[in-house]
Amino acid sequence: EEKYGAPESRPVLIHGQFLREDQVDSLQELGIFPSLFPMHTFYWGDWHRDRTVGPDNADNISPTGWVRERGMMFSSHHDAPVAFPNSMRILSATVTRRTRSGDILGPAQRVDVMTALKAMTIWPAWQHFEEEEKGSIEAGKLADFVILSDDPTAVDPETLAELSVEVTIKEDAVIFEAEEGVQKTDLFDRPFLGDPAGAHLLLHAMNRGIGAEAPPACLLAPEDCR
Repeated sequence: EEKYGAPESRPVLIHGQFLREDQVDSLQELGIFPSLFPMHTFYWGDWHRDRTVGPDNADNISPTGWVRERGMMFSSHHDAPVAFPNSMRILSATVTRRTRSGDILGPAQRVDVMTALKAMTIWPAWQHFEEEEKGSIEAGKLADFVILSDDPTAVDPETLAELSVEVTIKEDAVIFEAEEGVQKTDLFDRPFLGDPAGAHLLLHAMNRGIGAEAPPACLLAPEDCR
């Protein structure tokens, strides 16, 4: 306590995209809770593997496997508006780490479905000091939950992203119910509205903001990079 602060403190590391294994050890030693971004493996895993950090570092993006090997909790997030808030895509990426090309990025970092669900429910509640009120369906807690189109623990893990929210319940009141026959759109699978030119221009803007002349790699073909 004298060295690291009061025990009621719950410091959080956001993203932890390219953590080394020894840094995960440091997080455990320091009592830092990792809020990871495994959905990044789906949207940009191929790009990082081929264009930025190489296959070894890309395999360990948001290293949930290393975290769980040490018995640590973690939470997962979608980082909107960088990626749209699609909880089923988060669940799928945390379990399968399947990229858009079909590659599995870091097989050793995959976790089981129940662990991935805890990282979206019980453990984030703990992260925010809300474990007595939220995170699990128990008497005395807020009745905030959803009804899905199928049981995520029973379906093929490769189909987790196809699950949809049928009903949303907040404090025991139904606030959303999917219309019968309405098909899920592909909007939430398309960061930046599926506009690679927009993504490219945003990347340039981000690099200008940090004083760099150009991004380390373009999202477009070289002749279209400007």
